[in-house]
Amino acid sequence: MGTLPHAFSLFALILLLTSGTGADQSSKTRAIFKGSTGIGAIVDTSSRIGKEEIVAMEVAKEDFYSFGNLTFLLINDSQKDTIHAALEAMDLIDTRQVQAIIGPRTWEEVPLVAEIARETQVPILSFADTAPEWATERWPSLLQASPDKRAQMKAVAAIVQSWNWHQVIVIYEDTDSSARVVIPHLHDALREVNSEVSQFVAFSPFASSDSMSKALEKIKNKQYCRVFVVHLSFKLAVRLFELAKKMEMMKKDYVWITTDPFTSLVHSINASVISSMQGILGVRSYFPKIGKHFETFNQTFRTRFSRKYPLEEKKEPGIYAVQAYDAMRTIALGLNKTGSKRGGKELLENILDADFRGLSGKVKFKKQKVAAAEIFEIVNVRGTGYNELGYWSNGSGFSENIHENYTYNPSMIDFEQVHWPGGPRYTPRGWTTLTSAKRFRIGVASLSGYEEYVKVESDDRLGTNFSGFSIEVFKATTASMPFFPYEFQYFNGSYKELVKQLHLKNFDAVVGDVEIVASRNPYAEFTYPYTETGLVLIVPVRSSSKAWSFIKPFTATMWVLISVITVYNGFVVWWIERKHCDELQGSIPNQIGIMIWLSFNTLFSLNGPKLHSNLSRMSGVVWLFVALIIIQTYTANLTSMLTVQRLEPTIPTVEELLNSNKMVGYCTGSYMERYLTEVLKFKNQNMQHFQSAESYVKGFEDKKISAAFLGTPFAKIFLAKYCNSFIQIGPPYKIGGFGFAFPRGSPLLASMNEALLNLSEKGKLQELEKTWITPQKCPKMPSDSSSLGPSGFRELFFITACTTTIAFVIYVCRTNLLRHKNIWGIISAVLKRWLSSRRHLTSRRVANVEIPPKAFPEAPVSLA
Repeated sequence: MGTLPHAFSLFALILLLTSGTGADQSSKTRAIFKGSTGIGAIVDTSSRIGKEEIVAMEVAKEDFYSFGNLTFLLINDSQKDTIHAALEAMDLIDTRQVQAIIGPRTWEEVPLVAEIARETQVPILSFADTAPEWATERWPSLLQASPDKRAQMKAVAAIVQSWNWHQVIVIYEDTDSSARVVIPHLHDALREVNSEVSQFVAFSPFASSDSMSKALEKIKNKQYCRVFVVHLSFKLAVRLFELAKKMEMMKKDYVWITTDPFTSLVHSINASVISSMQGILGVRSYFPKIGKHFETFNQTFRTRFSRKYPLEEKKEPGIYAVQAYDAMRTIALGLNKTGSKRGGKELLENILDADFRGLSGKVKFKKQKVAAAEIFEIVNVRGTGYNELGYWSNGSGFSENIHENYTYNPSMIDFEQVHWPGGPRYTPRGWTTLTSAKRFRIGVASLSGYEEYVKVESDDRLGTNFSGFSIEVFKATTASMPFFPYEFQYFNGSYKELVKQLHLKNFDAVVGDVEIVASRNPYAEFTYPYTETGLVLIVPVRSSSKAWSFIKPFTATMWVLISVITVYNGFVVWWIERKHCDELQGSIPNQIGIMIWLSFNTLFSLNGPKLHSNLSRMSGVVWLFVALIIIQTYTANLTSMLTVQRLEPTIPTVEELLNSNKMVGYCTGSYMERYLTEVLKFKNQNMQHFQSAESYVKGFEDKKISAAFLGTPFAKIFLAKYCNSFIQIGPPYKIGGFGFAFPRGSPLLASMNEALLNLSEKGKLQELEKTWITPQKCPKMPSDSSSLGPSGFRELFFITACTTTIAFVIYVCRTNLLRHKNIWGIISAVLKRWLSSRRHLTSRRVANVEIPPKAFPEAPVSLA
């Protein structure tokens, strides 16, 4: 907005110089047009946009003549000049006394034209779609008749996201509207889909072919990104693509995406020109090409356009034509409502009330602007024309048709096959090998605490040598990427500062024992981790005390179960034998003591001759068998535990370390310090930083620290070196891991991740780890798991418990039966007496029955 006062001052000077000489002529012309109803227009008559607008407005004048009794339509040429457009506006308002003005189309022309109409409040229907918010407040009669197309930048970003391109180069026209509105929106839209603009290239509207060629050559030689977003005016874009083809930048691996200023005129490109644009993917404004109204307009437009501009090969109307037609209709409706001779503020209010479905879509003003464009068409230049691939809708995504019930997709991969510059069957990677000798600069930290991962050696004769596990993994990964020339450069500084160098573009990647942590994400993106992730606690060990070692072969649960089964077996034997042995009689305390003695005595002998019942012998034999197995197992486990030296940690848990307020060591960056203080709640005064494994050991020896936190990869090396002096406590905390760092949005990241996965699946990663990081075999510390639990003896305990229970049940049932023997005798005698009486009664009944002689003629039987 700071340039506007200068423009107004210049314009005022021009008016001062010209107003006097043209005063008489203006008075005469004003008299001619007085009392007429007319609409003025300011267009670039030499451009394709201007030609389409002129024909469309002439068609509209004929269609809507009766609406507002339109007497004339005056079209003035802006001649692509801001000042000239302002002078034409003054002529239309002051001299021709038009009721409204259509145009101009560029924002650079709008402020001066709107300032002229400010006093008379002649409605200005501008087609500049990038007007700032304050413009309508400053000029109340300024209306934005073209939809705001900033949403198209989201469509461009969605295309980029569909093929996972993470970097683009933006080529734009260096105008106020592009730099102020379009480019910031494009930058933000790309960031939302995790892509970055690697370079902005600005061309002035009057850029020479030589300057454009030099800019393209610089991009070709120094940028590996091959995805271009072009936001240029039509003629400038045509020159760009002609130069790009000559420089072989319209072939395999290149991607060209164009925006509305160029794509909305792709229907007008001649066959000789379009040959240099094969494979371009474009986003353009959408308008429905259906309905009787459009068909009538289309036919009339083509006929009139052919007659008026016979040298133009393509006659098809585009978005600019239908917008001009709708603008004429809007003004005509307003004039019809106010009366043909009235304009100014009243006409402005009626125009703002417009609400109809035009050829370009819905026409309705809100805050002096028509609704923003929400739907864009995706086209692909191919052969002598272009293909309409589908549509992108803001908030919905891609679709092949515009329909309420149609399925939308966030990606356009499912569209018809795109014809790329490299051919229809080849999807560009979006980047390629640099044609210059420049190599990727790979930063390597020279202060690694573990030479197994990174070792930097400098030699005056041989130069700097880089080795280690991280270096070799990177070499093996990039071996499958021949397009990736690189050179290692060491960096003397912290890892945090090294990663920041990516953001500052001092390095193209960072390799080494670099932890993947969230605090580094603003500066870089990481590959998948190529090492184990985690953070572990390391403490010194000490020999464990052998006091009470005799109870450790079994767990507490095992001891309790043995005791219960033993007492249970002793109780059953005592119960069965107590009536057969006088020694088992006596007072209750005496019997309890004998029962307990009998229980544990059975562990070592059966005492068979002293047992009188087979039931007690059965129970005792099974229990003795189980007891022998338990005793032998106990003896073997105890011997093993007393023979092998047992090491135990000086601090058993992290909780005990926290409560003790002892000093803790850590290394490899500030992220670990934050994790220890914010997550694990260690105090800053209880933490000390170390650089290497040797400094850790010295810290332990000097009693400066009692424990240390290391990343899992480092912990493996540390414990391999000092396996008899230190031990890991608890499970690892899942953080970090080592990865390669790249600048945010780097197109190499996806390929590096794919190569890393292939390396891991083929076993190459494991081979490198064995070669460079091979921990020495160290005897593992026996743990509490060496104490045996009841799980291995479950079946034996079940057998002896069941046997004893069965013996006990049999004994109890048999004893109860003997006790009630007399009762059973009485019951038996009663049953016998009853049965005898029944037989006697039956015999008497049979004797009293007369039997006929012929009933048994051959075998008479005596019943006596």
